[in-house]
Amino acid sequence: MELSRRSALSVIPAATLWALSRTLRAAATEREPGTAPGGAPALASGDPATLLRNTVAVFAGTAESNARPEVAPKLASLRARARTRLAAMDGAGPDALFEGVPLGTSDPNLSTSYQYLYEIALATCLPGPSLPSEDVTAVRRRVADGLAVLHDRWFGDQAAGYYGNWFHWEIGIPAHVTRTLVLLRDDLAAYRPGLTATYVASMDAYLRNGKDGDVDLDSRFHTGANLADITTNRILQGALLGDEARITKALADQLTVLSPVDPYRPRHGVTDGFHADGSFVQHASVAYTGSYGKGLLTRIVQTVKILDGTGYVLAGSLVDVVLGWVTAGFAPLIFEGWMMEIVKGRAVSRTGTGYADVTAVVEAVVDLSAHTTGSDTEALTGYVKHIHQTSKAGLDPTSFVSPVSIARYADLLNSPVPAEDLGPAASHTAFNAMDRTVHRRPGYAFALARSSPRISAYEYMSGENLMPWFQGSGAHHLYLSGTDQRQAFGIDYFTAVPPHRLAGVTAPVETRRSVPELYGTLWYDNPGRGFTSSSESQNTYVYFPRATHAFSGGARLGAYGLAGLVQSDDAAYAARQAGTLPEDFVAYRAAGATRSWFMFDDEILVLSAAMTGLSGRAGITTIDSRIADPASPVALTGGLRDGSAWQRTGTSPPAWLRYADTGQGTAVGYVFLSGPPPVVALDTLTRSRRLVRLANPDTPVTKQVFTLSYEHGAGEPPVSAAHALVPNASAEQLASYAHGPLTVLSNTVRLQAAAHTHLGITAANAFTPGPHRVGRLAVDGPASVVLRRSEDGTYSLAVADPTTERPTVSVTLHGRRLRCVRADPGVRVRHVPGGTRVDVTTHHAYGRSFAATLAESR
Repeated sequence: MELSRRSALSVIPAATLWALSRTLRAAATEREPGTAPGGAPALASGDPATLLRNTVAVFAGTAESNARPEVAPKLASLRARARTRLAAMDGAGPDALFEGVPLGTSDPNLSTSYQYLYEIALATCLPGPSLPSEDVTAVRRRVADGLAVLHDRWFGDQAAGYYGNWFHWEIGIPAHVTRTLVLLRDDLAAYRPGLTATYVASMDAYLRNGKDGDVDLDSRFHTGANLADITTNRILQGALLGDEARITKALADQLTVLSPVDPYRPRHGVTDGFHADGSFVQHASVAYTGSYGKGLLTRIVQTVKILDGTGYVLAGSLVDVVLGWVTAGFAPLIFEGWMMEIVKGRAVSRTGTGYADVTAVVEAVVDLSAHTTGSDTEALTGYVKHIHQTSKAGLDPTSFVSPVSIARYADLLNSPVPAEDLGPAASHTAFNAMDRTVHRRPGYAFALARSSPRISAYEYMSGENLMPWFQGSGAHHLYLSGTDQRQAFGIDYFTAVPPHRLAGVTAPVETRRSVPELYGTLWYDNPGRGFTSSSESQNTYVYFPRATHAFSGGARLGAYGLAGLVQSDDAAYAARQAGTLPEDFVAYRAAGATRSWFMFDDEILVLSAAMTGLSGRAGITTIDSRIADPASPVALTGGLRDGSAWQRTGTSPPAWLRYADTGQGTAVGYVFLSGPPPVVALDTLTRSRRLVRLANPDTPVTKQVFTLSYEHGAGEPPVSAAHALVPNASAEQLASYAHGPLTVLSNTVRLQAAAHTHLGITAANAFTPGPHRVGRLAVDGPASVVLRRSEDGTYSLAVADPTTERPTVSVTLHGRRLRCVRADPGVRVRHVPGGTRVDVTTHHAYGRSFAATLAESR
């Protein structure tokens, strides 16, 4: 089952969305109703009252939704929470509005206080029974009084406020306040008629980079998901004030988030948001679909809901874009209800990730399906049922934001539409704009994280993800079907597995200290040198430094793919070596390696060249790391090259190994084609979750930790190796690799190439200028190439520039001349002496693959 528009991220061109955005701005600033500047027809006025009613329905539900038995647990939860907040309000001291939430120096506590007021107000607005034994009017007035106190004592004075994290003052607190004002608008009109306008003026003042409190699209803070949050707040504020210009201007600004980012021509210099290949980037360089991306998805779908029937924007234009996000951006990254770690930045260190992350996506899909028709609605319905059936955690709709969504979710699960994923079981997705690759087959998904001068090597911030150093250095996650992924990955994986032994990475053997350990604060504090908590220098060198080598990418040919990476120092170490950072700034050097991943059906073949710790350090290249419950029976078996059984206590290196967690019913095989003997370890470790995030409870995690690695000593020359990961492999299957079908054709820092004889595939990464000859292929590097010969004699070719810097890439196929059957735009096929040359225009393609089908000339 497919979405009718799944072939593109958005059927609405970026230029069209931009034009609509400009029309809205014109409508917001026009002088005469009915005309825009220049005489163009203006957008008709909308209906603020309907917008406000829709908003209340989103958060409080409707009489119809709240009468459903499926919604009752949610309503009970909301009412119970409100009673708890009221009790805390009763017990508060003089410097707090709620007991246990002291105010004056803590912006998180101030935000929490506003959240608690919103939760009380929400419970009083639920259609149906009120709070037991409570006078609803009196409770609402307590909330209004609380708003007034917080404003008068802590929020209204901008000179005294704005301590801590800017997010609380510009986004978090305004969101709680604005929703509370919407819920209590009628009561406030009678009881505190000036409070709404007072708050809006203060919230405008906190948009510190904006003119007259407006959104500043040139600000690095007002981008992507953050911009969606800010503009949603302003839409609601405009409706409360009856300010049409404010509403239309906020909508215009929000529409800019819907345009796919063009990294070569970024509007307002912003690269945050969804890119044409489905990538989502936030903070300019962090792969973030699984955190900020899902926040943006939630906010835009809520916009669709609150605009329904208002006349401000045709909802269908928004729906089409979000359909593309779900299909191209989210679905490939969700495996059996689990959000992959490679797109969550610092959020990987939180305890409530993985299955819980997908809840917000499912709610958005449920809501979106109410605004689609035909095959789109069926596809979204099937997807919701697919996640419901495959998730090992069991999705809890009580955690949905909207009671209306819970009722619709129940309807979708009871529909006759069959459960089905949005993508095929066998697929290869290259998220070039965020240096991520996802390779899926029935039974497993392989997720790979890389970095470059375009994408950060890792993200640390706010005491989260304290040991992130190698998460973007070729780290992989191999998810196996039918597994409870909480037992294999998530917070416990990053807690139990040492950071330098993450699966897939080459790392030096050395002691590293976290930012709080180094500097005694959550950031490097040196205002005189430009380092403050939210400065650009802090972002560039501390929070999310980028790598420094341009080669990170690969080529995709249908459901098969190739990726490559030249491991490099991050921007912080490079700047430290250049002498541009302060003397007390600490930066760590990376290890060295040139890596390629060849992704087939049953195998992921990995080639590594010139692995070294550098600077005289020992190094470790981890083939794989897996965790298991300490009570789970884990078995390690293997075979030698002479066919005899491998013994853990023996000295002969294995030809293959098999890791089996019989408690989970899973297995992974490893085939060693060349290189030093692998080192096998299986240990039981206990570590605290607080090691990876300061805010985590000091919960000890005990796990069996299996690591398989190549270890190279200090001062030893660089080494190379080739191995294959074989998900769900049997011992018999692993033993059969002695006879093929994998062949390593080259494994150097100049060229890594391999062939799969059963599939007829030859693939190569050329890392340096060529030409490089491998078989009948000659590659003008740097480039990535995948070639497949079909049984009918045709050849399928995919070519890409993984550096994103080359204007053209050329490949020559030596031998009999071939004719072009079909080719992507930008691909030119011509005959040359000794073969056929394919020239590909890769200018401004941002790593995208170009395909051609060739056949022997008649």
